[in-house]
Amino acid sequence: MNTPTRPGDSGEITFVVEGPHAVSFDPAMPPVLSTPSLLWFLEQAAIRALAPRLAGGEVSVGTEVELQHLAPTPVGGMVTCRARVVSADGPAVAFHVEAHDGHEVIARGFHRRRVVRAAGLARRVGPKLPPA
Repeated sequence: MNTPTRPGDSGEITFVVEGPHAVSFDPAMPPVLSTPSLLWFLEQAAIRALAPRLAGGEVSVGTEVELQHLAPTPVGGMVTCRARVVSADGPAVAFHVEAHDGHEVIARGFHRRRVVRAAGLARRVGPKLPPA
């Protein structure tokens, strides 16, 4: 990392819930934000918190998630996701994550990421790629 990650570093992303973000596996469900989509945006907030600290050739990978999805948000609703660093030990970084839809907190939890070299990650993934 260019500079060490510090508690309090934060990242944020705001988005409008669209059809592809909605629950699609249960036709009885109203069109609301799915937990997997919400998690994707919370991870993006954490990635944004780390981005200014990364050196060239570094990326971060998610290693742990604990998430409470507390309230529904309909398609068309706006959601803001925030990630705040609560601890950092070298390449291991822990975040408190939270999402709000302008009416209430819709999710909160804990997320860990680890800073790694992109080339090393590619080497590790290489043997798992299907034959061309």
